[in-house]
Amino acid sequence: MAIITFKPKQVTKRLVNALQSRAKEVIINRYGLSAENKRMTLEAIGDMYSITRERVRQIENAALANIRKSDEFKKEKAAFDELEKALKDAGGIVSEVDFLNHISKDKSVQNHINFLLVLGDAFRKERENDEFEHRWYVDTDLSKKVHESLRKLYSNLSDDDLISESELISQFLEYVKDVSEEYKSEEVLKRWLSISKTVAKNPLGEWGLAESPNVKAKGIRDYAFLAMRKHGSPIHFRDIAKIITQIFNKKAHPATTHNELIKDERFVLVGRGLYALSEWGYLSGVVKDVIKKVVEKNGPMTKDQIIEKVLKERYVKENTILVNLQNPKYFKKSKDGKYSVV
Repeated sequence: MAIITFKPKQVTKRLVNALQSRAKEVIINRYGLSAENKRMTLEAIGDMYSITRERVRQIENAALANIRKSDEFKKEKAAFDELEKALKDAGGIVSEVDFLNHISKDKSVQNHINFLLVLGDAFRKERENDEFEHRWYVDTDLSKKVHESLRKLYSNLSDDDLISESELISQFLEYVKDVSEEYKSEEVLKRWLSISKTVAKNPLGEWGLAESPNVKAKGIRDYAFLAMRKHGSPIHFRDIAKIITQIFNKKAHPATTHNELIKDERFVLVGRGLYALSEWGYLSGVVKDVIKKVVEKNGPMTKDQIIEKVLKERYVKENTILVNLQNPKYFKKSKDGKYSVV
């Protein structure tokens, strides 16, 4: 089912026909309403007519005002009402890109819709800034609530947070709980989330702070972290490289992956080529270090107790643990058969 029933190109054609030739050409070029579908800058249009960009802006503003005062504009009220309803149905406040794609995937049609949004009395535009994308709205109070809620959502996330889409929507819903029930659909909440530049989704569909390495992955280490979180258990560096290539379409050489993981505290080597995430609770260091930390934490322990604890931290043979225990430089054995740290 079509979002709108009117023909945008026909409506804009009737509206711009109310203008004189140069003003009409400026509007057509400025908003990309020609067959070429190309939107031109003020400077480019100024060069065409050998006038300043400020003069082009004046002509544009005067042309828009003249269209709004014309009889043709009044005749198109039904089209503007329909477009207003479409924006309300889409969430009342929507990112420009999202809304235009919602109406039509055809870029030329999108240019005509954008022009109608600029002309319509009901529509308000907030320009892009560091926090938000270009967005359109029809309800000022709703717009304020959504902006405030997105800021609260951002302020309560840390760089390390990475949560599922359903969990993020649940959190967001708490902040917008006093808005009208008609807007509390998952589709609308996702549209509101897409307005934000500070919260975003990574390639695995998990949400976090947009600039976090967990979301804006920039190198092998970041991709490896995401790959291992998806895998959920210790994994060999060769397999990590394969997952990075398969899921993220990033070429990852096994040796390079291995070297990068060694340098990053987010990863713990737990066996021959096997890595785990430090956030899973694995102790860092080589086997000797792990034994030392286990004994320091639990006090003097028997050989079997130490082996049991260390095998939960490292994928190694029991003999490797025993060999390390025999090093008198680090461990000593009491008469009752328990080991402690030197």
